Amino acid sequence: MSASAAPTTVEITKIEASNLQEAPRPRRISARTAILGGVLVLWLVVFALWNGRGTDALPTAALNDVHHFFDAVKDWVAANRSSNVVLVALDGVRVVVNAVVQAMLAVFAATPYGLGYPEIGWLGSVLLFGWIAWVSANARVAALTVGFLLVIGVQGLYLPAMQTLAITLSAVFFALLVGIPLGIWTGRSPRVEKVVTPVLDFMQTMPTFVYLAPLALIFLIGPAAAVIATLIYAAPPVIRLTAHGVRDIPESIDESVASLGATPRQRLRTVVLPLARTSIVLGINQTTMAALSMVTISALIAAPGLGQAVVQALQSLNVGRAFNAGLAVVLLAIVLDRVTTAIGRRADPAVAAARRVADPRPRRIAFAVGAAIVVTGIFLSRSQVWAAVFPAQVEIGDVIETSVNAASGQVNSVLGGVTSAVQAIVTSTLINPLQALLEQSPIAVIMAVFTVIAFVAGRWMLAAGTLAGMVAVWTLGVWGPSMVTLASTLVATTFTVAIALVVGVWMGRAPRVDAAIRPILDAAQTMPAFVYLVPFLGLFGTNRFTAIVAAIVFAAPVAIKIIADAIRQLPETLVEVALSTGSSPWQDVTKVQLPMIRQAITLAVNQALIYVLSMVVIGGLVGGGGLGYLVVAGFVQIELFGKGLAAGLAIVIWGMLLDRTTQAFAHRAPRAPAAPAAPTRRLRRSTTTRRTTAHA
Repeated sequence: MSASAAPTTVEITKIEASNLQEAPRPRRISARTAILGGVLVLWLVVFALWNGRGTDALPTAALNDVHHFFDAVKDWVAANRSSNVVLVALDGVRVVVNAVVQAMLAVFAATPYGLGYPEIGWLGSVLLFGWIAWVSANARVAALTVGFLLVIGVQGLYLPAMQTLAITLSAVFFALLVGIPLGIWTGRSPRVEKVVTPVLDFMQTMPTFVYLAPLALIFLIGPAAAVIATLIYAAPPVIRLTAHGVRDIPESIDESVASLGATPRQRLRTVVLPLARTSIVLGINQTTMAALSMVTISALIAAPGLGQAVVQALQSLNVGRAFNAGLAVVLLAIVLDRVTTAIGRRADPAVAAARRVADPRPRRIAFAVGAAIVVTGIFLSRSQVWAAVFPAQVEIGDVIETSVNAASGQVNSVLGGVTSAVQAIVTSTLINPLQALLEQSPIAVIMAVFTVIAFVAGRWMLAAGTLAGMVAVWTLGVWGPSMVTLASTLVATTFTVAIALVVGVWMGRAPRVDAAIRPILDAAQTMPAFVYLVPFLGLFGTNRFTAIVAAIVFAAPVAIKIIADAIRQLPETLVEVALSTGSSPWQDVTKVQLPMIRQAITLAVNQALIYVLSMVVIGGLVGGGGLGYLVVAGFVQIELFGKGLAAGLAIVIWGMLLDRTTQAFAHRAPRAPAAPAAPTRRLRRSTTTRRTTAHA
């Protein structure tokens, strides 16, 4: 090999593996590590000397000028809703959205007139949704759809489920109406992409709670505000994935069609949309799941449906009722996920071609017979009471609630000592010390520490933005609650990354383990965030620890997948050469594989932070405290509206700061060498919502 030739992957891995056999050498500490270590040591010294000085002592119920300003804005909006031009225009948007939502609610849930029966009763709805699943997917998905809808009815939650479904479908309709055209435009115009991408990043970084208060102020509480909030949260996936599908179309194909004289509209219809179909359908799946999650949370602004049942159960600490409602949410999420996923598979050109080869006549006859059955069911549901309202005689929701409460009591009696001990140990050794360090350190010191960390990660621009963001949080008057939330977020993220490293490496090295665990992770990513609070509420009660454990379970799937995919994408020769030199599996993991996926690990930390922050805020419903508690209090206590809005803005700021800092570390992390003959894919930051990795 010539001196100028680049080493191959095999040679690189031989060098790495041979280093395992050499005597350990003292490693040089990098400048970044030295700076970070020095800053942390100095922080602890300052904390020991000036503990409790220069901190924020504003009580929870106390208000400052910023909070009064937000309250004044709320009063102004209420007083000028019918006279201000902008507010009148926004109210017109609310009227249009509300008309669509009310129409969907009237069709599937209850009409606002007459006896209040839906236009299509439970029998017609179940048959209709089953037939749609059959036509768009297959008989197995259709059977699952019918079965799960009947189970929800037996739970006594059919009406709330239909309300949730109606609002979800309305939100998805508006999200697709806006998202697909915008995604096509973004994919075809680099200038538009530069403008749209930061906006989408902001929308996806912002925790879902934050949307609710300002939107309820402008659009009033109710289904319309819930749909608009859901639209903001659920639109980014379809925009990003549509743009991705459009960008991936080879330029040569588009140019060839243009050279034949096709107009831009013809090229869009005949080339762009067919070739980008798979990505667009995947975006629809992600948008639908995000919409369901947000609709559930929108119960806080009086959106009807299953979310109301979950929130009321959490507030009353009724574990059985929360479990029953949470199970219905999960079943509805699985139905929507399976149907849209099956549609995505059928959108694949190879699958579509195989289906065209088969004789479609028997299927068409079967679909026609099924359509006749659906029409009959709809007719019965419009003319017979038993087919319009789900029969209460078969409902067993109270039995489920009582059984779960009894089981929860037995579990607590058996495991109460263990759970209390674990909770006490983690709280006393990790949560309380870290929270005390953040709360009792001088505010100027905290700002200096995080500014230096940002400078090490991304230099001056990121450092200046971090300092400005923290000053804004202090100005908002919620510095103390911010430190409570930050402490819980850091503890939960630490555990999440530790679990992700162990499970992710195991999955990446063992295909059978990956095949067994990945479906569980996929299922976990379909569940709305509210549902994660239910089981831990029964085990640990209402406190910070419950919110932290729920956040760990909520954030772990995406971090585990990132690590597992990175390990699996490493060249196989890396492991083979390392083992051939006599290294143990432990040495192979710690000395070779983990160092080579450092960028993926940093990305996993980034995603874990964002997921944990979102969930810890929701934990305010079960005693998590911090910013989440203030946001919830702003909904239920009119005098704390301004402070709740300030807390929401603080959550946005911290989310952006943590996201940008960890992204900067990820970009500066060294990448693993790729094999020349079979280059591995470079991991990038997720461009979709929380569940995109489930279908990657």
